[in-house]
Amino acid sequence: MEETILILDFGSQYTQLIARKVRELNVYCEIYPYNKIPEINEHIKGVILSGSPFSVHDKEVPMPDLTLIRQKIPIMGICYGAQYLAWNDGGEVKPSQVREYGRANLTYIDTSCDLLHGMTIGNQVWMSHGDTILRLPENFNTIASTRDVVVAGFKIQGEKTYGIQFHPEVYHSSQGMILLKNFVVNICGCSQLWTPASFIETTIDELKRKLDAGKVVLGLSGGVDSSVAAVLLHKAIGKNLYCIFVDNGLLRKYEFETVIDSYRHMGLNIKSIDAKERFYKALKGISDPEGKRKAIGRTFIEVFDEAAHKIKNVQWLAQGTIYPDVIESVSVKGPSATIKSHHNVGGLPDFMKLKIIEPLNSLFKDEVRKIGKELGMPGNIISRHPFPGPGLGVRIIGEITPEKIRILQDVDYLFIEGLKKHDLYDKVWQALTVILPVQSVGVMGDERTYENVVVLRAVGSTDGMTADWVHLPYEFLARVSNEIINKVSGVNRVVYDISSKPPATIEWE
Repeated sequence: MEETILILDFGSQYTQLIARKVRELNVYCEIYPYNKIPEINEHIKGVILSGSPFSVHDKEVPMPDLTLIRQKIPIMGICYGAQYLAWNDGGEVKPSQVREYGRANLTYIDTSCDLLHGMTIGNQVWMSHGDTILRLPENFNTIASTRDVVVAGFKIQGEKTYGIQFHPEVYHSSQGMILLKNFVVNICGCSQLWTPASFIETTIDELKRKLDAGKVVLGLSGGVDSSVAAVLLHKAIGKNLYCIFVDNGLLRKYEFETVIDSYRHMGLNIKSIDAKERFYKALKGISDPEGKRKAIGRTFIEVFDEAAHKIKNVQWLAQGTIYPDVIESVSVKGPSATIKSHHNVGGLPDFMKLKIIEPLNSLFKDEVRKIGKELGMPGNIISRHPFPGPGLGVRIIGEITPEKIRILQDVDYLFIEGLKKHDLYDKVWQALTVILPVQSVGVMGDERTYENVVVLRAVGSTDGMTADWVHLPYEFLARVSNEIINKVSGVNRVVYDISSKPPATIEWE
């Protein structure tokens, strides 16, 4: 088992970012809800308490029992986590008279404190809190201050327990990684051996042991998650992995043929199924977004189940579930509320009696890409933008028809290929197109037209939890818009989506 830093989630929007930053130090960590603390063993080297939207004075304040952790392994509380440590030991925490949100600077640093080694007075930190620690318990020492917050950090005497009022995990804290490394490496003693190569070696060994040469079936989507999962499983069990790639008729233009070719070059045992007409029939007459999702999901399960039953003695179903899906699926009141349920978390229909194997369920998306690169997988799969399970079905507003799919595939192809041609594709986290259920008046040649409106969307993000629209060059937008209107029959107007998440979502449905 890996050396692990345990992160207790009190509902902060930054909790996943803490985990990502710890892993950038090549140290493995896991996130647990504050009220579901796992048993502490020799592999857990330290604990980080996250921030929270709660106040210690709220009626339903999160109050974890830390008696089994305190004085046994190092603890660091961030923001609410620091306030809770101080308040729980008898300190005074009150609403701030001068609230600090955003950038601040440290005006005092206790340079003798091992948590702050290498940090300098005046360095910028990121604050986000409504309460402040007015008085520390007697055995607490102040180790950092800003102009407006006297207790910006503390250490408990005789313990490796610390609290900081600012957020070292965010980009705006200029020396945040120094502090995190001090805690994780120097104080907790983690050896920084958790690398893509070590993950691959450990995972393949575990898969060989757990699967014991049993047969595994995996539904491939063409995306990076299922593809990396397939390659790891293939290295562990070879031809005992049976991959099924279903063409639901809602894929991108040429995607089915291109992806199948890539998979076969990787040596995967793959069966392709053309089920376009079956999906179109299931979607006929449905305009409601959730209704479309359910119809697509139900039809996929039926097609996949039929194909899986043709393989004798299958015992396992592999999925490309990644860590953010797992975190959201076990969240409790307080930690990260979900907006949409995840399509690959939550089990299978009763009639599919298979055990589940999820080789990537401890990884974030960027880590999956690093694993794929280490495995030598082709760049067109590793760098592929996220693509939703229902495919273009959530990008056609209203009823899905073969004609709308044809239009959207052509528009999407020109947009995505244009991004690649102008070296913009890798500068965008996700790009997509949408066809609206409205038509607009246009003029083509000497004729009046009444045709479809399509939307281009490109966003920047790290994990999809939040996203900003990308300022693509006007010249590029003008060129691609002109190309779409000239080449795609049925479109006479192109618009660009400049909404961020939140309040909008990345996809339109």
